[in-house]
Amino acid sequence: MSESAPQNLKNHGRLDPLFHIVTFFTLIANLVVVIVYTVHHVSYYSGWLVFMSVMVFVPYFKLRLYPLKVQDRVIRLEERIRLQALAPSEWHTQIYRLSEDQLVGLRFAGDDEVVELAKQALEHNLTRKQIKERIKNWRADNWRV
Repeated sequence: MSESAPQNLKNHGRLDPLFHIVTFFTLIANLVVVIVYTVHHVSYYSGWLVFMSVMVFVPYFKLRLYPLKVQDRVIRLEERIRLQALAPSEWHTQIYRLSEDQLVGLRFAGDDEVVELAKQALEHNLTRKQIKERIKNWRADNWRV
């Protein structure tokens, strides 16, 4: 995503080419090479290489999922604080009914519409994607992982 282009629903995802493309395809290429080697040289050692080549995908995905989970927890806290500051006090008890998924979806909503979207999210049980689709005034988040 170009940093000069305004962020919106279609371009808010992040791609880290070194992680998402180079590393992933290197792991795939390694797996293919090891499988070809195993077909030509069947042994316990070659079987172990296939097993380890498959297992290396576990930390690859976990390395991405752990920081995303921490980020979602921080967003949950930030959005609850923001809603407490923007929503009328009689609505504060409703804030804790919002799911983590809904709060993460609300992070892109501008201050002028976040409370109304939060109410809609509760009333209609909206998902993160549905909330993002309803945002009119997109609030960019350039600090996410």
